[in-house]
Amino acid sequence: MLDAIRYLIDNGTKWRAMPADFPPRDRIYAFFRRWRDNALVKQFHDRLRARVSEELGRDAQPMVGVIDSQSVKADAVVGADSRGFDGGKLINGRKRHVVVDTLGLLLGVMVTAADTGDRIAAQVPLRQVADAHHLLELFWADGGYTGSLVEYCLAALAMVLAIVKRSDDMRGFVVLPKRWIAERFFAHLMRSRRLVRDFERSIASAEAMVYWSMTMLMTRRVARPRPSRA
Repeated sequence: MLDAIRYLIDNGTKWRAMPADFPPRDRIYAFFRRWRDNALVKQFHDRLRARVSEELGRDAQPMVGVIDSQSVKADAVVGADSRGFDGGKLINGRKRHVVVDTLGLLLGVMVTAADTGDRIAAQVPLRQVADAHHLLELFWADGGYTGSLVEYCLAALAMVLAIVKRSDDMRGFVVLPKRWIAERFFAHLMRSRRLVRDFERSIASAEAMVYWSMTMLMTRRVARPRPSRA
């Protein structure tokens, strides 16, 4: 079953287009749905994230996070009730709101319609991540998160939301300090063909696919042979 879901994410195929040497698609989807609905996908991911952090010499509980969002086009199967138009990116689809640690590992994700404002949506993933990781004390964000969200983080979460802004002399596309961590995370997602567009009917499945993609990335890192020390 794990190999089937890995194939699905790597190749961007639909459930009905699975190769014949895998189990029936109905059985594969039933397992995926069971894992998704019982939060097992997130549990697999979170345990692996803690292991990867410790192997890299970091604490399993992060102290700093980065929040950002990514708008992606939605497939025709995505209903009008969960999609919207992002006027800034000119994208009709959904938006992924993510919080990552300083290693670029995923701490939390929430998927909304693309027309949902970052400041409004950010409250939910920030609170979820803060509840799960009690050592967090600082978040970095771009200028789209200014305003009331800064006060919300301080008053409701007892955390600092630091805005990383562009200087007046910057022109064109510039990757700002700290922001490159989130940009690299989104680049990793785009290597999973399933996530180049949003192909999921439900938002729960869209979020689960993000966790699966990062789980695959981390398993490959753990399995990668390390050079022996002389």
